[in-house]
Amino acid sequence: YQQSPTTDAVIGEQFKYIRYHGVWDLDQLYDTRADPRERKNLFNDPTQSERIETMNKELFPLLKNSTGENMPLLEDRGNKYFHRKSGGSKGAHFSKDFYRDAGTTGK
Repeated sequence: YQQSPTTDAVIGEQFKYIRYHGVWDLDQLYDTRADPRERKNLFNDPTQSERIETMNKELFPLLKNSTGENMPLLEDRGNKYFHRKSGGSKGAHFSKDFYRDAGTTGK
């Protein structure tokens, strides 16, 4: 599952914090009352940094206490796909929000 992102979340009464452990996705924070369709990611909003830090600290004890740190692996089903299909889909385009300037810590 090296290319599959692992996603964990803390869902409170008003906010949902989603943390990705892979390199392909950006962490997310949504105000589910004001934005029930989760269209505006607040993760990079500086006014939310304390909330994100708090919810991130809640995440790992939740995972530990719920065995959420364990990911069962499926048995090999026989087929192996080591390469992209010739003529198949191309690599994804990443928005400018995906990148950060060198030297910044980012989240």
